[in-house]
Amino acid sequence: MRKALFSLLLAVSLPVLAQSGAATRLEPLPAPPPPAPGLSDLDAGEPRVNIPVQKEDKVEEVRENGRVIMLKVTPPGAAPYYLMDTTGNGNWIRRDSLDDGVRVPMWTIRTFD
Repeated sequence: MRKALFSLLLAVSLPVLAQSGAATRLEPLPAPPPPAPGLSDLDAGEPRVNIPVQKEDKVEEVRENGRVIMLKVTPPGAAPYYLMDTTGNGNWIRRDSLDDGVRVPMWTIRTFD
């Protein structure tokens, strides 16, 4: 019984002793570095996205609340493709059509007159 009590007391007291000196060794964080030259005019909350598009391509933007959520790119002599930001975090996904591939079954079971 004494060994169990001693082990329990040791198990409880060691973490307390380990953390007691940690608060005295804390140092303040250094100041953040200034922004790079030329980037100060950008809003820090908006991600910067550059999508290279050929000069001959026709680009149509779809905006929602001032943010671009979809681009329709139509190359000359080719089928259009879409760049979509579905999550809003700046990760663009290319889709060849707006069809999402979901097929909901719509069978007529019974009709009423």
